[in-house]
Amino acid sequence: MSAIDIMMEEHKYIKRMLVVVRKACYGVLKGEEINYEDFKLMISFIRNYADGHHHNKEEIMLFNRMIDNLGALGEKTIKHGMLVEHDLGRYHVKALDEALESLKGGDDESKLDVIANAISYTKLLERHIEKEDNVIYKFAERELNLETFETINKECLAYENDHSSIKEENIKILEKLESKYLN
Repeated sequence: MSAIDIMMEEHKYIKRMLVVVRKACYGVLKGEEINYEDFKLMISFIRNYADGHHHNKEEIMLFNRMIDNLGALGEKTIKHGMLVEHDLGRYHVKALDEALESLKGGDDESKLDVIANAISYTKLLERHIEKEDNVIYKFAERELNLETFETINKECLAYENDHSSIKEENIKILEKLESKYLN
């Protein structure tokens, strides 16, 4: 399995979590009590799997090589596109976490910030994943030389082997939340 195949497979799990986040927010909108434990699990998945596990591979293994090897177009596409979106996603998750703490502390109006940041994150990631799967990864496969891609593939597979427990733990979190919010 290539690095790109692995990253696209990870996108499937991330997109499944985006559905869970949206359903949890819809419940809040309908007046259901916020389940802080569930939202903390969603944030944990996002930070540890989507941002940590997945984005680490993109940023360190793929995107850096695109910047180094593809000149101005690679640099513009990655630095001013993909990395900006990664940072914006981190902002929304941080703001979501802060809103949950404010709500827990009694600021009922923070429900707005919980929903706004959670949904903003889901919409950002849906669009971001679509771009990566259909544009960025194809661009990398087309433009990076075979030697560079072989290095990326080796590094990615080694990373997967060294961090397999992260994937397993987070898939369990995803499945637990799916069983609660999607059934």
